[in-house]
Amino acid sequence: MTQTVPSATARTPRRRNRWNATDLGLIAVFAALVAGSALIAAIPVGGLGVPITLQTLAVMLTGLALGPGRAFAALGLYLLLGLAGLPIFSGGRSGLGVLAGPSAGYIIGFLLAATAVGWLTVVVLRRTAARTGKLRAVLLFAAAMVSSIVFVHGLGVLGMMVNAKLDFSTAFLADLAFYPGDILKNVLAVSIVLALHRAFPDLLLRRARRADARP
Repeated sequence: MTQTVPSATARTPRRRNRWNATDLGLIAVFAALVAGSALIAAIPVGGLGVPITLQTLAVMLTGLALGPGRAFAALGLYLLLGLAGLPIFSGGRSGLGVLAGPSAGYIIGFLLAATAVGWLTVVVLRRTAARTGKLRAVLLFAAAMVSSIVFVHGLGVLGMMVNAKLDFSTAFLADLAFYPGDILKNVLAVSIVLALHRAFPDLLLRRARRADARP
């Protein structure tokens, strides 16, 4: 008589590949979170009109929590609503005119950064399924920082060079003011998302069901 043998992939974490009503709700909730964070405690920096806000915290949290597809959808929804006229960009701005301002690069960078850190999060969670939580936290923080530096800060500097007519060194120095806050916000985002994934293990990855071998 042949015994039932669990599949070797029974406990392999896999990425969610179908969206349902819950996913659509999460996309809407995180889009609202990004919008709200743009309007809270905005601190002007210099004379360029690019304030320090809690928005990068919300952007990184969206990617870390939802993964690339849903993060892209959430930030895409946020951008579409803002460009359509809702006052949900920093300082209560809205409309296509923001794309001609010095903060345009940051706004576009949010979409790409959330998508990138979401993809890296899936990779990290898969690779660290059997590892310590400390290693996972370090890798997620590294993913958030790389995504932030490459896309948010990189495109932010480019936007200031194009729209504010600054040279690279001036734009780069202006952007440095955002680094200390972004480091702290990424630490906080990783702490929050680790708690979320512990409480809701199927939020981003799911466990494959055991497939019983039939005699």
